[in-house]
Amino acid sequence: MTQNNQADKVIARCRYLAQFTEEPGQIKRTFLSPAMRDCMHAVQGWMEAAGMQVVTDAAGNLRGRYAAAQSSSPCLPSLCLMIGSHLDSVPNSGAFDGILGVVLGLALVEAQDGQRLPFAIELVGFSEEEGVRFGLPFIGSRAVVGRMDATALSTEDRDGISIARALLSFGLDPSRIRDAVLGDDVAAFLEFHIEQGVLLESEDRSLGVVHAIAGQSRAEITFTGRARHAGTTPMRLRNDAVAGAAEWVGEVERLALRTPGMVATVGDLRTHPGAGNVVAGQLRASLDVRHGEDAVRHRAVDELQALATSIAQRRGLTVASRMLMDQPAVTMDTRLCAAAAEAIESIGVSPLAMVSGAGHDAMILAERVPSTMIFLRSPGGISHHPDETVRLQDVEHALAAGLKFLRLFVTHDIAKEQSTPHA
Repeated sequence: MTQNNQADKVIARCRYLAQFTEEPGQIKRTFLSPAMRDCMHAVQGWMEAAGMQVVTDAAGNLRGRYAAAQSSSPCLPSLCLMIGSHLDSVPNSGAFDGILGVVLGLALVEAQDGQRLPFAIELVGFSEEEGVRFGLPFIGSRAVVGRMDATALSTEDRDGISIARALLSFGLDPSRIRDAVLGDDVAAFLEFHIEQGVLLESEDRSLGVVHAIAGQSRAEITFTGRARHAGTTPMRLRNDAVAGAAEWVGEVERLALRTPGMVATVGDLRTHPGAGNVVAGQLRASLDVRHGEDAVRHRAVDELQALATSIAQRRGLTVASRMLMDQPAVTMDTRLCAAAAEAIESIGVSPLAMVSGAGHDAMILAERVPSTMIFLRSPGGISHHPDETVRLQDVEHALAAGLKFLRLFVTHDIAKEQSTPHA
């Protein structure tokens, strides 16, 4: 199959998987949903047809193993390159976020046409990355690095269902969550992903190499006042949780605007009782703060929490905050980034060195193994939206660079340097 046909097939598969959704008319595929089960079944079939041994681990990650060629020395066990991304989506999403990285990895295995490499490839479709259902992102990759403990498993969704209970309902055993941890033979992790931004397009580049991923803080801020009748309660006597939260949201924007390199977002507001003719007694707001320097990010979160307290006190409200995530900024592995850049350059494409403002599974895997990312251009910078797309030429370039990366993984002794168990 030609590179062009392979790229067409990758794109077609991504669009095919978009049909597995919880809500007709839009792409929505959350952790352990029926739509996720159907998506996993389709990908598993492709993996098995490519000669992979496939399992679903205790965290719901779909994992296909393409075994290495038999070593001439049985005393030297083969090592493994892990490739993957996530299978879940945000509501009203596009067809390529996450999924593209899984399907591209599969295409690299298929391109071997049954021939075995000196190392194994483990292709992973992570069960959860977006944090939509439980407000806790990276459930799949957290499990792979051993960060899903009893506290995390007790996290509940809006219906009061815990992660542990959801796993059981899906036919999985949360008591075996440690079995999901990657093996000591995994030497490195590679993730392909759409950029979700405009830098590559602004530079007219197909591909970029991610050298670092910005740190993230996610929190839930709850303003509590008193629910009152909207028609009979004078404005001066109200303790309006929505009005207090609205003032605070403006402060969030102002702080981010005056802090270079920072982005801060309040993307989810939930009121109670949520009626148009009732002064809301409570409002829960999400907070997402990102920056390349952890100290700057932490100061901003502290300041925003202090502002929430000050606003609440002045308006006769109370406020409570709950941290959901404090993910440090992560630097990708220097050797792997260099190999990715060399692979891209070898196909006649000039890669862009990048810092990712979005979080990715690679930032979690980097805690345990050397990791890197290759970004593909996002036309128009559109992502998390039905209009999200990719260019055929960029997918062709990603496939060609990926195949070259596999060769460099051996010739540059990248795999051989990983000789001790993970800490």
